[in-house]
Amino acid sequence: MEERKEEICESSEIHEDLLKIVNETLPEETELYDLAELFKVFGDSTRIRILYVLFEAEVCVCDLAKALNMTQSAISHQLKILKQNKLVKNRREGKSIFYSLADDHVRTIINQGREHIEED
Repeated sequence: MEERKEEICESSEIHEDLLKIVNETLPEETELYDLAELFKVFGDSTRIRILYVLFEAEVCVCDLAKALNMTQSAISHQLKILKQNKLVKNRREGKSIFYSLADDHVRTIINQGREHIEED
């Protein structure tokens, strides 16, 4: 059985110049928390599937449910989470509500993630 080594420093030398840079550039704790929460939203494959549909067109809940073979209720629940996190927006037209990507950042985040997982 292979022995696992801990990833620790062998000496306790503190690099003050590097720590100064880190302390000056590290975002506030609340911003780090918000960023982590945003990435949790991308941690659900159903939400990713919804976003992929919205890459192509603005659609209503009925169309999304049909395209993804899910119930309107399940889609609605996921859209609420996406909307709360400012990833999608909606507009009412008569009795229908149409959803679309909130902005191009959403597409960029997904595309960057895909590029990362496809690297060798």
